[in-house]
Amino acid sequence: MPVVRSRQAVTHEMHGARFVAYATSSTGSKELCAWRGEIPAGTRAPSHTVSREEIFHLLSGELLITLDGRTERITAGDTVIVNPGTTLGVENPTGEVAVSWVTTSIGLEAELADGTRIAPPWAR
Repeated sequence: MPVVRSRQAVTHEMHGARFVAYATSSTGSKELCAWRGEIPAGTRAPSHTVSREEIFHLLSGELLITLDGRTERITAGDTVIVNPGTTLGVENPTGEVAVSWVTTSIGLEAELADGTRIAPPWAR
């Protein structure tokens, strides 16, 4: 039975946010990956278009989530379903760190507005 202990999680930092990867192909997952996202106060991630569905659940804090140009304020306990091909923007306009849990399928890629494609290591 694969169990990923908190001390085994791998931390990555990108665009001012921290991604703590738990379920990945390297930890034994065959189809899904999952990570905790920590979005510091005042952080705005660049908009990006995702290649796979993401389920984004906010554990604590508050965020502005923009999907294809439509912005919603979400608070702790809210879940956002990001469909493949959707352009996603994440902003923390508050003075506190926001913490999320994200699940997607292994192999997620993101394309930035300038055409740069990113294959995040926490989604492999």
